[in-house]
Amino acid sequence: MKYSGIGGQAVIEGIMMKNGDDYATAVRKPDGEIEVARGRYVSLTEKVKFFSLPFVRGVFSFADSMIIGMKTLTWSAGFFEDDESTEPGKFELWLDRVFGEKLEAALMSLVMVISVVLAIVIFMVFPMLLSRVLHPLIPSETVMAILEGILRILIFICYIKLISRMEDIRRTFMYHGAEHKCINCIEHGMELNVENVRRSSKEHKRCGTSFLLIVMVISILFFMVIRVDNLWLRIVSRIVLIPVIAGVSYEFLRLAGRSESRLVNLLSRPGLWMQGLTTSEPDDSMIEVAIRAVETVFDWRAYLAENFPETAVSEGGEAASCKAKMEEAAG
Repeated sequence: MKYSGIGGQAVIEGIMMKNGDDYATAVRKPDGEIEVARGRYVSLTEKVKFFSLPFVRGVFSFADSMIIGMKTLTWSAGFFEDDESTEPGKFELWLDRVFGEKLEAALMSLVMVISVVLAIVIFMVFPMLLSRVLHPLIPSETVMAILEGILRILIFICYIKLISRMEDIRRTFMYHGAEHKCINCIEHGMELNVENVRRSSKEHKRCGTSFLLIVMVISILFFMVIRVDNLWLRIVSRIVLIPVIAGVSYEFLRLAGRSESRLVNLLSRPGLWMQGLTTSEPDDSMIEVAIRAVETVFDWRAYLAENFPETAVSEGGEAASCKAKMEEAAG
């Protein structure tokens, strides 16, 4: 597998793919047609040199992902909004009057802030409070830190299991699988078509699900070392250390996405297992959407010619050694 630099995320009935500063979102509309929108976003790590430093860039790369993610998610949702014939209420009119054309951006910012706060409370603070209930029975702070981490992972798994019961979320997980399968297909030297993508793996080492698991595991190591007796200071420490933990986790994920070391692959395995919760096998129509998103921002033929000259393809051509590459990608 050779690093391509492309990444993405699933949106409502579609996929966003990003390559450098360019990104494209492809959505399967209710009428069956595929709509593609292309955009450009300059990362915060490119705008400010300090933000690009190792162990710092992870936090701002995560912020970039949230910004692009919310923007593309909102755009995809626009194709599936209910037809509202009712007049806007007083509150809606007031929001429109106050924010005007900036209303959508303001709402997106509010949703992002609320999402981050809820994530911190549910996945960082709540497991800590829950583990403290057992503190009288478990005097060891090391064991308590491990227990807190295990509770954090269990809460995350329960959360994913719960939301996966929703039909829209199940389909989003299928598109998530299509995103991974497209990237795996390319990075294993295969021509990007429905058949090759279908046979590729739906797990990928650079996935955000793996990042979240890495964050949870590394948080255990941090909180085993950093100990605070006061309850409120303990809560503050969980919040303050989030950027540090995220920075370290990002560096490992970045290394994993570029390395084929046996050790790195072994350490990445739990994250790939966790992706079984957030990815599902897509159907061919979803794969077609993912391919459209990739081809809008990424010249995969040039990539194959440079990195896999023995299997490079021309327009409409067939790649040599296709079967072997498929088996490698699926494995």
